[in-house]
Amino acid sequence: MAQTYKYPHPFRLESGVVLPSLEIAYDTYGEMNADRSNIIWVCHALTANSDVADWWPHTVEEGCFLDPAKYFTICANFLGSHYGTTGPLSINPATGEAWYGDFPRITVRDMVRVHQLLAEHLGIKRVKLLIGSSIGGFQCLEWCIMQPDFAERAAFIATAPRTNPWASAFNESQRMAIESDPTFGSRSADAGLDGMAVARSIALLSYRGGKAYNTSQEDADPNEASFERRVLTYQRYQGEKLRRRFNAYSYYRLSQAVDSHNLARERGTMEEVLSSIKARALVVAITSDILFTPEDHTPFVEHIPNVEYHTIDSIFGHDGFLVEHALLNEIIVEFMNKN
Repeated sequence: MAQTYKYPHPFRLESGVVLPSLEIAYDTYGEMNADRSNIIWVCHALTANSDVADWWPHTVEEGCFLDPAKYFTICANFLGSHYGTTGPLSINPATGEAWYGDFPRITVRDMVRVHQLLAEHLGIKRVKLLIGSSIGGFQCLEWCIMQPDFAERAAFIATAPRTNPWASAFNESQRMAIESDPTFGSRSADAGLDGMAVARSIALLSYRGGKAYNTSQEDADPNEASFERRVLTYQRYQGEKLRRRFNAYSYYRLSQAVDSHNLARERGTMEEVLSSIKARALVVAITSDILFTPEDHTPFVEHIPNVEYHTIDSIFGHDGFLVEHALLNEIIVEFMNKN
């Protein structure tokens, strides 16, 4: 069920900039039980939304880890996104116009503080499971540090304790593509969309990797020389697909938020920070993920006190957490059923 919470106060970002108003879009599935012991909070990935059933296939179903007959699942659209929570296309009450490019930089910690406001509003003080993949994993990690007793269990999937230079390089190339669009910077919801389509085609390279491309996008006759390769259409289709549903100002700011991620920032060493996580943790990496590699998950395994680690053998790279939902479901259901 889609809902919106209007926070009745200004919201101060980590940068010191104050948002005069704040709206938070969220979806729920299932029913909360009497003692509130069946709550799962999902933190979504970069261009997803709060409707988990829409973007995470075969998860909000009977027998799956977000079974609506068993759990009360909630997912909030994060700050700066395009799907209902305050972002660049929201109206700035101070000007009466949309923020557009004036929307300030945000961090993952800002996103989590917004989630915490919603949890407080709903009277949710503890969840059975806090789960997220990619930037959703960033949010879960931050939440486990910012509010150590909030999650009984936490699942960190295809993610990392900090954004490394390799991942940031992809983000910068995407921003360069958006900046090269001459419309970017204009006060319009359509600004920068052509550049964002190119940016998305760059992102797909990091999401899938060579194995997935060489398997799924091979030409009908690989021995035939051709200027019209199958993969060319795929790249353009993926760019256009995002162009139709997102906006460039959100995409730009969210890529910067990804770059801001460093769990140990102003907290001490990474080892000290990870060792302070109280939640019973599940860590899942994808073998072919080139964005957040299995090696990037090693600090979790070495330093989170109560942790179990799994890898999913998949050719689909970072997107394996979406594609390999059956394998992921098996791992998470088993994790949830352990005493």
